[in-house]
Amino acid sequence: MTVNEIIHKALMVGIGVPEKISELVDELVKKGELSESQGAKLIKEYSEKASKSGEDISKGLTEIINKALEKMNIPTRDEVEKLSRKLTALSSRIKKLEESAPDRES
Repeated sequence: MTVNEIIHKALMVGIGVPEKISELVDELVKKGELSESQGAKLIKEYSEKASKSGEDISKGLTEIINKALEKMNIPTRDEVEKLSRKLTALSSRIKKLEESAPDRES
């Protein structure tokens, strides 16, 4: 999925496509071109598609951002947390070594 496709989907979802579909289906039901059950089914179907599109957009943007961060050599949250745990463990080991070492007086 390209950046343009992701942005297009985001705009379509963001500008109220699900609401517009609901309005159009309601109008068709009022005109008698669709039954209420058919209208409800269409609204449900398109709402699910809009929801999936939103999820796809989120995944796509996350992927693009992660790739950009990787190219810029910026660590991820997981990498920072892993380094933080290592630093905590090393600090603890140093403290224990300092406590167990005999005092040196010059």
